[in-house]
Amino acid sequence: MKSQHRFYFKNASSMDEIPSNHVNLVVTSPPYPMIEMWDQLFSSQSKDIETALKNHERMTAFELMHKELDKVWDEVYRVLSPGGFACINIGDATRTLDGHFMLYPNHARILSFMMTKGMTPLPEIIWRKQSNAPNKFMGSGMLPAGAYVTQEHEYVLILRKGGKREFKSDEDKEHRRGSALFWEERNFLFSDVWFDLLGTRQGLGDKEVRKRSAAYPFELPYRLITMYSLKGDTVLDPFFGMGTTMLAAMCAGRNSIGYELSGEFNEAITERTQSIISLSRDRINTRLSEHLLFVDKRIKSEKPFKYLNHHYHFPVITAQEQGLLLNEPETIQQTGDHQFEVIYNASAQDHIVSVWQGFSLPTKPGRITAPKPGKKKGELIQVDLFSI
Repeated sequence: MKSQHRFYFKNASSMDEIPSNHVNLVVTSPPYPMIEMWDQLFSSQSKDIETALKNHERMTAFELMHKELDKVWDEVYRVLSPGGFACINIGDATRTLDGHFMLYPNHARILSFMMTKGMTPLPEIIWRKQSNAPNKFMGSGMLPAGAYVTQEHEYVLILRKGGKREFKSDEDKEHRRGSALFWEERNFLFSDVWFDLLGTRQGLGDKEVRKRSAAYPFELPYRLITMYSLKGDTVLDPFFGMGTTMLAAMCAGRNSIGYELSGEFNEAITERTQSIISLSRDRINTRLSEHLLFVDKRIKSEKPFKYLNHHYHFPVITAQEQGLLLNEPETIQQTGDHQFEVIYNASAQDHIVSVWQGFSLPTKPGRITAPKPGKKKGELIQVDLFSI
């Protein structure tokens, strides 16, 4: 198994390199309109934006900035395959212009435009970003009504092109089974509020480059990629930045394509790929360890398991988890300018398999003997498998 990754330093308003209906998933975070750090970028795309900001024409500037993003969303719709998803991380903006403070609803504007394209909106995720600010308000203080609540969340908009994706070929069906989530993992991820993800700071030497980098944490695209795509799928990030979406796709065994305006990120992106093997192994090990802790807890509480995973031989809750396999990357190599290839191990991790090899579930109610996760082979516990 292998994955291919490439990125381009150009405006994503024209993705001539990508055929229509080619991409299975978009995971991205665009520059946020009406956030001051992005003023120069938007103004470089349209002089009318620069004029509107200078004249304090608030809603004109807001709309013009979004029209620049609309050009990219047009291309996103074109390249997405039927049933493909777009996951867009976006925050609303608060800003004072000409003494007038207001909120600029970026998420609503993007959602509205994507619906006019024919995208199907699905329940969104609220990313609750904890703030260390001592005051949970903005404004004049204790006296009503001159204060405003702080913005401590962003949105992950979830949209689908058309109806549900169909999996007709044997290859697609096999990849879908291998890409399954653990039952308990699925229950955690498919929540509409994520409290546990912190923002991220980029370790970039160039202060000017760092100012233009507002990357989300690795865990955000990794989760979305595992939730909304299969192994072998192609993931697109039209606002590539530091390449975090590509790194997550590499870890998850997906292909990726990215677009980024600034070539200044090239060295940092290439450098980050060198840690992909250890990063991926750590993330896979965490997923497996968390599942084994779940198994241990469930066995101790005398709750049942009805299925075994075909690759690892440990218990799972549902039949859909039987084909789940987390492929570790073995090698990564640069195959051209801004192009990489990752080769993956096709087998389950030996240290997990060796503990559970030979374990089987009884065909009728009764007590079972199972390896205890985290212990040496042969250290056993007994539970009643069919007790509730």
